[in-house]
Amino acid sequence: MENIIQILKSGGTILYPTDTIWGIGCDATNIDAINKIFDIKKREKNKSMIILVENEKRLQDLVDVPEMAWEIMDLSEKPVTLVYQNPKGLPKELLAEDGSIGIRLVKDLYCKKLITKLNKPLVSTSANFSGDKSPLKFSDISKEIIDLVDFAVEEDREKVSQYSGSSVIKIWSDNRIKVLRE
Repeated sequence: MENIIQILKSGGTILYPTDTIWGIGCDATNIDAINKIFDIKKREKNKSMIILVENEKRLQDLVDVPEMAWEIMDLSEKPVTLVYQNPKGLPKELLAEDGSIGIRLVKDLYCKKLITKLNKPLVSTSANFSGDKSPLKFSDISKEIIDLVDFAVEEDREKVSQYSGSSVIKIWSDNRIKVLRE
């Protein structure tokens, strides 16, 4: 774990298991690392990426959380990423064209520990080239992607995700919502 944290703190990228699929991650405050992920995925820079946080305090440090968001998180049976308006302290490279950001409060213990030790939010984007199928298990990740990141986590390599991704719901401060992905 300490090795992974050092890699992330020095602007590196990792492959890691999340509460959904395998992801490519980096320190969500490091612009160079974020740009590396765009390059690895061959992803257009105008496509935003989501971030993961480990607790309610970190979420509230980044965005104003509408009451409806707490209800959605409490009631959701599968992992849910909420898209919030007006995030604070995040690089514009992470944000959607309208300035919003997708954030998931993770329940996965490994992810929580990783983010807690990093003490910053973690970028999470599927461990595939843009447009390819998302990896439900480590062996689904292309060798080329594995070779492009700085480190691949050993944890949970045999586990197969029961989710091909999270639900994505956009939420406004007036509690309006729009389901972007079920």
